[in-house]
Amino acid sequence: MKVLIVHAHPEPHSFNASLTQKAGDVLRRAGHEVTVSDLYAEGFDPVEAPRHYQDRENRDVFAPLGEQRHAYKGGTLAPDVTREIDRLEQADLLILQFPLWWHGMPAILKGWMDRVFVSGGLYSSKMRYDAGYFRGKRALVSMTSGAPAQAFGPGARGGDPDTLLWPIHYSLHYMGFTVLPPFTAYGVQGHGYSYQSSDALGRHQQALLDGWVEHVTQIDNAKPLSFPGWQDWDVDGRALL
Repeated sequence: MKVLIVHAHPEPHSFNASLTQKAGDVLRRAGHEVTVSDLYAEGFDPVEAPRHYQDRENRDVFAPLGEQRHAYKGGTLAPDVTREIDRLEQADLLILQFPLWWHGMPAILKGWMDRVFVSGGLYSSKMRYDAGYFRGKRALVSMTSGAPAQAFGPGARGGDPDTLLWPIHYSLHYMGFTVLPPFTAYGVQGHGYSYQSSDALGRHQQALLDGWVEHVTQIDNAKPLSFPGWQDWDVDGRALL
């Protein structure tokens, strides 16, 4: 199996980095091929902008989706986007590794989706959801949070994890991925926020790493998340009852 880990944390010694390293080590030992897209380290530009398109379809008005379609068709996509698309096309499993910032993914990862999931190339009006470009491939979200697990849930202070992750999971489903259950590392405290002693934190983080290893090694037994597909909607996109 070929695995792509898209890593979105600016600190190379962060706990997110430990999770990425651990997943890579475990998967490689199991005989899988692992590639890491370290978005910060590689200097990925998350901002969609005219500067990424040298051969413009319309130089008077910048319409990102139109320029994406034009560049994909003409083979003039920016090198960093082409690189990421190549990595995605080769991968059987995509892992998104990131911290929860402001109840969502870091901007660099959202920008990666904005620029890499190219309109007219990787999706179209008919090539999406269960007919998406990446159908047959799997995707897995691994997220960290500084707050403890007890603070999360419906109506809880930290929010409902299923609700927080829904836009990401649904975007992956939109692109055709089979979405696996996520892994969330709660209680990764630090920088003025603490819920336990340093010794207890060390044991807690080791338990999280052990849990992540278990999660990764059991992916073949994981039941994918359920999403509606084309057969579940009418011609206007409304749910069929």
